[in-house]
Amino acid sequence: MNSYTPFNHPSFRRSSATEGAHEVRPRPFDRAARIVTSESLFRGTHEIGIEHEGSMYRLKITRQGKLILNK
Repeated sequence: MNSYTPFNHPSFRRSSATEGAHEVRPRPFDRAARIVTSESLFRGTHEIGIEHEGSMYRLKITRQGKLILNK
């Protein structure tokens, strides 16, 4: 069974265009960091609200599948 890690995400893979170029390695997550899936946050929707220190933020999934956080 393949388990998800931040390092097997497609955004961390090198393409042939970057072969031989300076490789940027992602910083490892703090061992105590909690990782949650976007599916568990969004539960079938494309936008959620996050309240942080008295302010409301919107976290959205774009048509391209990216995450956008707006205040």
